[in-house]
Amino acid sequence: MPAWLSQLKDKVRDLKRETTALWFALRDPRTPWVARVVGAAVVAYALSPIDLIPDFIPVLGLLDDLILVPIGIALCIRLIPAEVYAEARRKAVDAERRPASVVAGVMIVAIWLAVAAACGMWLVLRDG
Repeated sequence: MPAWLSQLKDKVRDLKRETTALWFALRDPRTPWVARVVGAAVVAYALSPIDLIPDFIPVLGLLDDLILVPIGIALCIRLIPAEVYAEARRKAVDAERRPASVVAGVMIVAIWLAVAAACGMWLVLRDG
């Protein structure tokens, strides 16, 4: 495996760990409300289909996600007290070591299938 690919995998793993730690920290009652608002905005932007620059524009469309989301995460981390974030990081490392939940995976697939079935029924009944 090329060295750059290995480094990229490490960076993605680190980002995943930091995102999980941020999720734990935002749920902690000691986290200030400002950090919760910024964290919610970052998550909403990251998951939103609406971007500042649409994703279908080559390179630039994904560049805003690659720049704005990490900046938002970094800002949020700075707003969270150090001891809260250190504890959240430990929880994230522990969560990383646990095997993935098969039950959770099955539930997510079931929810997506139910949504797809509901959309299909709505289309059939709408046209019918």
